[in-house]
Amino acid sequence: LKYLRRIYPFSTHSVNAPKRPCLQYHLGLCPGIEGGKGDIKVYRDNLKKLIQYLKGERVQLIRDTEREMRQAAKAQDFELAAMYRNQLHALKGLTRQIVFSDREFLDISKDKGLSELTDILGLEKIPRRIEGFDISHMQGTDNVASMVVFVSGVPDKAAYRKFKLRIPGNDDFAHMHEALSRRLSEKNRKDWGTPDLILIDGGKGQLQAAIKARDEAGLQIPMIGLAKREEEIVIHKESSAVTIQRLKLNQANALITDSDVFSLILLPNRSHIVKLLQRVRDESHRFAVSYHSVLKRQRQTASLLDDIPTIGPATRKKLLRTFGSMRGVTQARDFEIEKVVGTKKAAILQQYIRAYKRKDNALGRNS
Repeated sequence: LKYLRRIYPFSTHSVNAPKRPCLQYHLGLCPGIEGGKGDIKVYRDNLKKLIQYLKGERVQLIRDTEREMRQAAKAQDFELAAMYRNQLHALKGLTRQIVFSDREFLDISKDKGLSELTDILGLEKIPRRIEGFDISHMQGTDNVASMVVFVSGVPDKAAYRKFKLRIPGNDDFAHMHEALSRRLSEKNRKDWGTPDLILIDGGKGQLQAAIKARDEAGLQIPMIGLAKREEEIVIHKESSAVTIQRLKLNQANALITDSDVFSLILLPNRSHIVKLLQRVRDESHRFAVSYHSVLKRQRQTASLLDDIPTIGPATRKKLLRTFGSMRGVTQARDFEIEKVVGTKKAAILQQYIRAYKRKDNALGRNS
């Protein structure tokens, strides 16, 4: 309606209609009938066309508009012909894009990707909600997992979730199993809903760990992986939730490599499916890395106070209680810290904080 209103302006006044043209009129979104502007006959004609479009009669509406444009041009009513021309261009423009949010204008290929993905995986329905998972850590420390959510091919950032993993060490398989186990717990399924498809950022090992967590939860959610090196789609043959449609894949010029347990599908890079999965995978990776960076910085900042002479447990507790967090301590002004710990300790503390900030800025520039 937001975009259709630019083509067929309509009034939204129900009570207390203005006696003069409203702001929407000056923006070209309201016919201004209440303020004495516009022709009621033209307005009613626009409303009929709007209803016609919403009923799905777009093709007929475009034909009618083309006919009216030619008639107006033949009658040398060029202003009216120009109006029909603009309506025609706007109508045709709506068929080339779908508007999902204020910041994203996505091509119809996202819908094609969802439809084709449904076909090649033999899914019962189009996966409206796709969740992507990735693991991030630094040599086994600050282990985190990300969960991103795409609805109808578009990120739903309000539904994103992050997991601070409990299993220590550098074990992506165990971490993926933990993340999926927590995601698919009964409580989280109730609170967050259940996805139609899960995409794992990784290869055979990560996918198998995720499937194990799913099976332990007693679910049959379709799961696939996307391996980074060749952008191969990884499918577990024994997963009853996915059935490879080889005829469809052959038609899409896909290369299929089979092993005892897995099938690897390599589609052309221009494929709508690959673009869709890459988008989900890249977003899950970005979200995981961003959360990992936050935890890493918090840990580095926390260790700062532990290493400063004269700053003991009582003083640390006092600083955190006053400034709310380690970040608050590092951002506090000199006189604010002096009020809490005194002049001598504040001077020592500020030396370490300034050194930490210089190091942090240098790391930020290098990264």
